[in-house]
Amino acid sequence: MKPTIADLRRDYTRDGLTESQAPNEPYTLFSTWFAQAVEIESTEANAMMLASVDAQGQPHLRTLLLKGFDERGFVFFTNYQSAKGEQLAAQPLAAMTFWWHDLERQVRIEGQIERVSSEESDVYFHSRPAGSRLGAWASPQSQVIAGREVLEDRLQALEVQYAEEQPPRPPHWGGYRLVPSLIEFWQGRSSRLHDRLRYRLESGQWVRERLAP
Repeated sequence: MKPTIADLRRDYTRDGLTESQAPNEPYTLFSTWFAQAVEIESTEANAMMLASVDAQGQPHLRTLLLKGFDERGFVFFTNYQSAKGEQLAAQPLAAMTFWWHDLERQVRIEGQIERVSSEESDVYFHSRPAGSRLGAWASPQSQVIAGREVLEDRLQALEVQYAEEQPPRPPHWGGYRLVPSLIEFWQGRSSRLHDRLRYRLESGQWVRERLAP
C-alpha cells in the first residue's frame, strides 16, 4: 500500500540537549550549533525562515540567508522597498527559524527589528558577487512586472553602465538586525519526547527554561 502523508514520520535519535550542555546565555550555544551545521548540513546552513506581519495583521513567511550574528543579534539583507521591508517598517517585530535536517535540530528566534548601519550595509554589499550587486539595482523586488525580460533588459543596461566601475549600494537596499528577546533550541528525540530549551530576556538577563515537547 502506498504510504499516505500521515504515514510520513521519522524517529529522531541522533542527539540530546540537556541543561549541562547549555550555557546561561544563548549565543554560545547558537554559535556551536551553527558551526556544526556548516560542517555537516548538506544544504545552506544559514538558510532560515523569516516571519513578519503586515498592517492588517496578516503573517508572511519566506526563506532568506543569515549573513551575520553576534550578541547584538542576527543580520540579513534585502530591499527596503520590498513587501518584507514595508512590513518591517510598519511593524518592527519578526521571528526566524533555522531547521537543520541532518542534525535533527531547530532554532526559533523572536524579537525587535532594526536597520544595521549604512557602513555595515556598504561592507556587505561590496563583498557580494558582481552579478548580485547589479541584481540589487535591477530588481524592483515584490513589484508586479510584465515578464522576465524586464529584469534581463535592466541587467543588461546596468552591465553597460557599470562596465568600467563598481556599482554603489542602492539607497533602497541594506541590512536588518533581529535583536532577540527569545531564542528556543529544539533537539529531536525518540518517541517525540524532544528536548526544548528556551531562553527569554527578562530585565536584561537571559532566563533558561525547559519546555515540554
